[in-house]
Amino acid sequence: MIHKNSKAPKTTVTYDRNEIEKSTGNVYEAISILAKRSEQVRSDIKSELSEKLEEFTSITDNLDEIFENKEQIELSKYFEGLPKPTAIAVTEWLKDGVYFRKPDEEKNDN
Repeated sequence: MIHKNSKAPKTTVTYDRNEIEKSTGNVYEAISILAKRSEQVRSDIKSELSEKLEEFTSITDNLDEIFENKEQIELSKYFEGLPKPTAIAVTEWLKDGVYFRKPDEEKNDN
């Protein structure tokens, strides 16, 4: 549950390009790593939401139950209010919380 403890901003923030590329020395490589991490975070959030929404599904749903399920509405509002996966990934990156490796360099070392 990465998103629960995240201090990522919920609005758009401008970052210093030099801070982004500091770990790799290449801004494009850093953005590629951030994109992959963002996809991992998105996948985790989506699977957690799906698991929690499964609790609300029933075989005999009728329209009254669908519109009156306040717990499901609160759950949806909670997940909608979370920071975006890209914001979480950038925040982790800037705090050196993202592990990455270069397979090409590992082959050359051996």
